[in-house]
This record gives sequence, structure tokens and C-alpha cells, in this order.
Amino acid sequence: MAELADKIALAAQETPAQAVRIKLALGKWEREEARRLRRDVFCAEQGIFRDDDTDEIDAIAMPIVAVLEAADGSREVVGTVRIHEPAPGVWHGSRLAVAQHARRIGSIGSGLIRLAVSTAHAHGCHTFLAQVQSQNAPLFRRLHWNTLSEIEIHGRPHHVMQAELPFYPPISDGDVGFLVGRREGARS
Repeated sequence: MAELADKIALAAQETPAQAVRIKLALGKWEREEARRLRRDVFCAEQGIFRDDDTDEIDAIAMPIVAVLEAADGSREVVGTVRIHEPAPGVWHGSRLAVAQHARRIGSIGSGLIRLAVSTAHAHGCHTFLAQVQSQNAPLFRRLHWNTLSEIEIHGRPHHVMQAELPFYPPISDGDVGFLVGRREGARS
């Protein structure tokens, strides 16, 4: 436990201003903020769900978050995705969401996808699938995903997509994760 705390403290010291850390949501605050963000995106913004997007997968899913870490020490969850293993070696990603105000920071969505697939790969994944809203399919294609079929879910067109696992080496230290996004003084 002390080793994990030391890793997190070291990672925090190395974090540049306005960086976004992609990591497993281990703490209560991160999990609660991920759920709040999902409600903001899928209920309020997109109107896909009425009041809440909770389902039975939440009980077994591994949530991942993107945490904006500012120079003043403040933290905000600005992205999330969840992964789960419904069958041995077959993993699914779902509920990918990025806060509207953070979509210009860059690499948050792709960072969440990378950690999701790479974490599953480290846990023995041989097939990683997702049902992706059609407008997001080009992003996934750029990240080495293939469309298997097109379907409609919740009245919206989606692509059933599969990740090309060789492009996602296993990551076993998702508790610390990695940094993405704009650094202070960098051009947008």
C-alpha cells in the first residue's frame, strides 16, 4: 500500500500544469465524478437517458478516468470510460465520455481508449469490443479499430467495433496511468 502511495505522490510531483492524467478510477471521489460526468454527457447533453445511465454493467465494470490536474493542485474528472469482461478473454468498453469544456485539450478520448484496451490486454484480453456512436467511428478507426457491423442503440446509429490488440501493448500500472493533453506554454 505504501508503495502505491509513493508511486502516486511521485507521479503528482512530475505532473506539468494543465496536464490530464488517464488512470484507473480507484478512489470514491474519482468514481463519483466519473458517474456525474456520464450523467452530464449522456443525460443532460445528449438526452440518451432520462435521469441516469446506470445499468447492471456498472456493478462489474472497471472505471477509468481522465483527471485534469492544475498547477494550483485542483483536480477535475474531465473524461471517463468503463471496461468489463463478460466472457473469458473478451472485454468490452462503454460509456466513453469527455466533458464538453475539455474536448479541445486534446488526446483525452484517445488516451482513455488506449488505457482501456491496454489494461484489458494486461488482464488476458484476446478480443476488445465497443459499441461506438457513428460520429465517433472515425476516431476509433485512426486508433486501429475495425467496424464489424452497424446497429442502432437508444435510437442512435452505432458501429460495433473491435480493437487491433497489437497496437495496444499491455499496461499493468493503470493505477498511476499516464499524462496526455496540453502542457503550460505549449501551443494548442
